[in-house]
Amino acid sequence: MLTTEQLGQRVALVSMGVSGVLAVTKLAAGYLAGSMAVMADGMESAGDVLVSGVVLLGLWVAARPADDNHPYGHGRFETLTGLGVGIALALTGVLICWRSLSELAGPHAVPAFWAIYPLIFSIAVKTGLSIYKFRAGARIGSSALLADAWNDTVDILSGTVALVAVGLTLRDPVRFITADHWGGFAIGLIVVVLGLRLMRDAAIYLMDTMPSDQRMSLIRSSALTVPGALAVEKCFARKTGLRYHVDLHLEVDPELTVRLSHSLAEEVRNKIKEDLTWVADVLVHVEPHEGPAASR
Repeated sequence: MLTTEQLGQRVALVSMGVSGVLAVTKLAAGYLAGSMAVMADGMESAGDVLVSGVVLLGLWVAARPADDNHPYGHGRFETLTGLGVGIALALTGVLICWRSLSELAGPHAVPAFWAIYPLIFSIAVKTGLSIYKFRAGARIGSSALLADAWNDTVDILSGTVALVAVGLTLRDPVRFITADHWGGFAIGLIVVVLGLRLMRDAAIYLMDTMPSDQRMSLIRSSALTVPGALAVEKCFARKTGLRYHVDLHLEVDPELTVRLSHSLAEEVRNKIKEDLTWVADVLVHVEPHEGPAASR
């Protein structure tokens, strides 16, 4: 059975192959058919190959075990790759916008009709690929893989914009002769917005933002299922790559010996890790319980 890291790496490899084929197809078709919108969509797909490669690198590094210099493992590198994906997309979008606008003043030729076929094919393929990545990313909790899935979602939108732009130009070349170029510009703006959003999401994790209240509740509930665990005073969690590290203040009977308190803390730690696969480790701090029976 594949580990979470191996599953993520497999998805990234599949994505690189698919995006590479689509990029070559659309760039060649856009050039031969004379369509700026198709070429812009092809440039975006070419960027996808780089993005998936960065994601693959991040997942590979994140899978490395903890060492003396990285006691929490290397998972945070996976989050950094999500940030890198956002930056790369934003820059790609700016390039697409510039390229599309720079050719507005020049002579405009009507693109060939068959330019729409690679766009339709790309939309269909990217729809399936985005669903595949969203499911895999949610399953393993990979911010980089989810970022790549959102990238594919934008590919679907950008492909649709390119399809509409080419269609308008073909339908009425006199009125919509520049629609193909404006379509390329719109694609670039979409890519820039997505890149900025992914940069924001990665920054949230890098700032050790707490997980959702639902997940925090699951951690507390799991801890209190262990006999002798009377209450949870404090509970913090931060994401380091694909999983979370938890700091938990556990209240126990103040009359317990140090040995028994330590044993109880270990039970709580192991119970949480067993119940919640998205938790990498738990640091349990034992405190004396001063109140009545714990409320769950």
